[in-house]
Amino acid sequence: MNVDKSKKRIAKKVKMGSQGYPEMSIAYFGHSEDLANEVVVTFVAEEGAESLEEKFESKSDARHDEVIQSAIVKMIERSGAKTVYQQDGVKLKI
Repeated sequence: MNVDKSKKRIAKKVKMGSQGYPEMSIAYFGHSEDLANEVVVTFVAEEGAESLEEKFESKSDARHDEVIQSAIVKMIERSGAKTVYQQDGVKLKI
C-alpha cells in the first residue's frame, strides 16, 4: 500500500475521535524531534484489559516508511479498533 494512502487511512481513523473499545494508540519515538526511528502501537481490547504493545524500528523516519505505515493500517483493520489515537510529534528517547 502506498505510504500516503496508509497515512490518510490512519489519519481518518484518528480524526473520528473516541468511538469506544477496542482502542489503539500510535506513538513515535526518536533521538531528535526530526527523526522518528521507532513506533509503538498499543492495543486495548476492552476497559480494564491489559494492553498489548507492538514496536517497529526503522533506520529512516518511521513516519514515512511504507512497510511500517501499511502494517499499522492492517493492525487497525484486523483488530477492529473503533478508536485510534496518535501522538503529535516525536517523543525523545533517552
